[in-house]
Amino acid sequence: MIFVTVGTHEQQFDRLVRYMDEWAGRNDEKVIIQTGYSRYNPENCECSSLLPHEKMMELAAEARIVISHGGPSSFIIPLQAGRIPIVVPRRAEFNEHINDHQLQFCRELAKRWENVIVVEDIDKLADVIGSYEDLTKDIRNDYKSNNENFCREFESLVASMNIRPRKRRNDR
Repeated sequence: MIFVTVGTHEQQFDRLVRYMDEWAGRNDEKVIIQTGYSRYNPENCECSSLLPHEKMMELAAEARIVISHGGPSSFIIPLQAGRIPIVVPRRAEFNEHINDHQLQFCRELAKRWENVIVVEDIDKLADVIGSYEDLTKDIRNDYKSNNENFCREFESLVASMNIRPRKRRNDR
């Protein structure tokens, strides 16, 4: 199964939604798309405009491939699930975002982290999907969420403060 997420940005990402719907029509693999505010209605895929975070994590963990737009919150989900995401940045020229910051950010991210596959030319996406296993076999996913560490340290800090609830006036 391939899971595609375009995030919750208020501009459409019909280009990716349509591409993956057409891809699904030519291939024998289930595709689930979180379509956001896209106007295109897929015919060959399961889709939902918005999904709860827990469902996104579940789909990312189940998917063979996760394809995301270039928003960090969306491509961090597959990294947390141990997947190497294919990232297709939104582009201003297609009225998918106000500028090309996703493209610039994803290029830099791919250079620094080397654990995402950036597809700038959507016409090459089918080739990337077809060679995904070869492309990812040597990529290490060392992504570690800092959330658990933060929560553990915060709990420890609060416990060390030995704060006791104040008595209310009626309890005196």
